[in-house]
Amino acid sequence: MGVAQNTKSTIFPVNVGLVLDLDADVSLSCINMALSDFYAAHGDYKTRLVLTTRDSKKDVVGAAAAALDLIKNMEVQAILGPTTSMQANFVIDLGEKAQVPIISFSATSPSLTSIRSSYFFRAMHNDSTQVNAISALVQAFGWREAVPIYIDNEYGEAIIPYLTDALQAVDARVPYRTVISSSATDDQIVEELYKLMTMQTRVFIVHMYRSLGTRLFAKAEEIGMMSEGYVWLMTDGLTTDFLTSPNPPVIDTIQGVLGIKPYVPRTKELESFRVRWKRKFLRDNPNHIDADLNIDGLWAYDATTALAMAVEKAGTTNFGFQKANVSSNSSTDLATLGISLNGPHLLEAISNTSFKGLTGDYHFVDGQLPSPAFQIVNVNGNGGREIGFWTSTEGIVRKLNPRINKLRNSTSASGISTVIFPGDTTFVPKGWETPTNEKKLKIGVPVKDGFIEFVAVTKDPSSNTTKFTGYCIDVFDAVVKALPYALPYEYIPFAKPDGKAAGTSNDLVYQVYSKVDYTLPFTESGVSMIVPIADKNSKNAWVFMKPLTWDLWVSSFCFFVFIGFVVWVLEHRVNEDFRGSASDQAGTSFWFSFSTMVFAQRNLPSPSYTASLTSLLTVQQLQPTVTDVQELIKNGEYVGYLKGSFVLGILLGLGFDKSKLVEYNSPEECHNLFSKGSRNGGIAAALDEVPYMKLFLSRYRSKYTMIDPTFKTGGFGFGEKMKQIEDAWFGKKSSFPDSSTSVSSDSLSLDSFLGLFLIAGLAAFSALIIFVVMFVYRERRALRPSDSTASIWSRIKNFFTIFNQRDMTSRTFRQSERNDRNGISLPTTSVPSPSSFSVHTEFPAGPSSAGYDFSPRMQARQEVVIDIDQLTDRNQER
Repeated sequence: MGVAQNTKSTIFPVNVGLVLDLDADVSLSCINMALSDFYAAHGDYKTRLVLTTRDSKKDVVGAAAAALDLIKNMEVQAILGPTTSMQANFVIDLGEKAQVPIISFSATSPSLTSIRSSYFFRAMHNDSTQVNAISALVQAFGWREAVPIYIDNEYGEAIIPYLTDALQAVDARVPYRTVISSSATDDQIVEELYKLMTMQTRVFIVHMYRSLGTRLFAKAEEIGMMSEGYVWLMTDGLTTDFLTSPNPPVIDTIQGVLGIKPYVPRTKELESFRVRWKRKFLRDNPNHIDADLNIDGLWAYDATTALAMAVEKAGTTNFGFQKANVSSNSSTDLATLGISLNGPHLLEAISNTSFKGLTGDYHFVDGQLPSPAFQIVNVNGNGGREIGFWTSTEGIVRKLNPRINKLRNSTSASGISTVIFPGDTTFVPKGWETPTNEKKLKIGVPVKDGFIEFVAVTKDPSSNTTKFTGYCIDVFDAVVKALPYALPYEYIPFAKPDGKAAGTSNDLVYQVYSKVDYTLPFTESGVSMIVPIADKNSKNAWVFMKPLTWDLWVSSFCFFVFIGFVVWVLEHRVNEDFRGSASDQAGTSFWFSFSTMVFAQRNLPSPSYTASLTSLLTVQQLQPTVTDVQELIKNGEYVGYLKGSFVLGILLGLGFDKSKLVEYNSPEECHNLFSKGSRNGGIAAALDEVPYMKLFLSRYRSKYTMIDPTFKTGGFGFGEKMKQIEDAWFGKKSSFPDSSTSVSSDSLSLDSFLGLFLIAGLAAFSALIIFVVMFVYRERRALRPSDSTASIWSRIKNFFTIFNQRDMTSRTFRQSERNDRNGISLPTTSVPSPSSFSVHTEFPAGPSSAGYDFSPRMQARQEVVIDIDQLTDRNQER
């Protein structure tokens, strides 16, 4: 290439090496156009890049030899290339040793990181940046497994650790990998594909070169792996290669495939360059009419521009090499390799270069370009159909908005357009199928004579097949069907050749050493006890005592006596009805208290007592015959358990004598043992797992009940659709009796009326205290004895004598005395009433007005029945 001349200043040529596979002439043409465009726009620059091209011949050794020749003999200041990651691996070491920057625009392997060499620049994105876009697609469609299919070299292997980690981050795993050699024959490719067909996963991620990928998809389409149910994802390299220059036969084999490729914004500069490049390329290569500009060409263009800017920025001095100090007998080229004097300055200049390139904002971060946005395409028809984008900040989106920088991280498939999958279907494949050769999960199934609602094992002699039915079987089948992946399994009956049970539950658990698997809990766990229930009421002559508990009876009696006493204290000095002999006063007081408690219509205990007694006499009261395990042990009762169950160990651990334990095989046999009774060869209680006990109670719900506590155990397995399956085998849950309600008491306790007793007691006691205080204060003079030497006993006797006398100052006795003087005797009531309810009636004075004799000497009292209505009428006339 000639060096441009500038008449005003001296032009400094700068040697730059170019290591390429020369058949990749698209990139070479872009590099040449980059230099032409750059110096046309910057004619005043003092430096000019002079390219020295070497053909790597698609060989790692050829690329290393070319780079060594360029550094040692041509003393290049930098090298553009090489093409592949394998070639770059050794070339990078040469650049580090000679301090010559290596700028590759097509080596994408994550292993070629700038950490290994500060003189290596990746003028494109790292392959590890695309794995998050791929894992986001897997997550968006709900696929739980994916199998990588990759080429057996550094390009293919380097991405796998990053891809595996990205998939695990979205809860998807890599069950296995398929590695295909670049030199594999078609038969070898088909053999690997058939292995994939026999396994369960149907989501494949392909990462390889175009040549091998073309053969892989052709064979996959040939054997039926491009049909409905399969999912194929391509990494960006393969997607770009297939869709940049579409080949119809190849496109036909990848219909429905999903791919990602770096997104390059469409700008006027890019479209202008595309037109110019096409015109120039066809002029220089008339035989490549189907060639198209690819992303590698655009990166090559921008990488060349960046290097030209950096060389100008680094200056025009120190373009030489410092020769290595070696002995005269050293014959290796590496030993005589010199060190570029301009290398550190050029390294710094490249690191700080930034501009607006054809691929967007161009600058290096830690020796490589930042992660770009990825375009998601779906291969349909003659090419790829854009369905969405992925960015590190927004996640999966249908349209890219560069002004949105907010971290949304969308992982929903709704963020992209409808995908047409292989088989020309828009239905999202579940990502797995039942494999044909995978090891099956073995499920141990116990063989029992009873409780077949849970598990039943039946053998068909005609077909020699074993059938497994029951609640547990249905639950496990339903759960496996709901799994997002295939789970081959088979039921293994735990039985002898004759079909009988091969042992107990403990024996079955021991089979775990023989690789028999078990499930997790899905039902209520624990062991509980069932006992018969009987009517607790004997309907004897003392049944009227049962509505109230003994403490309520005692409290009621005490309050009966206390209230009677308080009424007597308050009334006997002012109410004639509470006078008389001691027995009369006690009887009147207690009769008043009793009548108030029993006959008052609003008294709470009376109707409650009546209702409770009615319930006791009319409703059957069922109670368990036994309520405690220790009671069974103490009384030497016989207890039943299901044959072969681990419950036997629990019973022995609780302290039961083994001779008192009786086994049964079915609910019917357990019921028969209960019917005989513990003293007649039967049982008094039975212990088993809660699900079995509930099944037993659903059949005999009126005869037995379940008693707490429940001894916790591991329980049964797992699953959904539990309610439907339980109802199908055991009936509605409401059919199981609740032990807590079946043993409830109908007797009224003291707690029910504690507040009522408290209020009544406080009121009565307060009234008593107030009365005593008032009495003592009012009678203080009379209570003071005239003889100051009187004994305490005489003082007490004097107090009660005064206390027992009538209170003649009370209104009741004043009215009585007035009535006696007037000869009127008021009628008495059948029930004594306190003085506060006395009636005061006034009559006109004078013996002639009423016709009565009011003489105090009158011996016989006359009773007059007063008509209140007539008195009212007379008062109105007056």
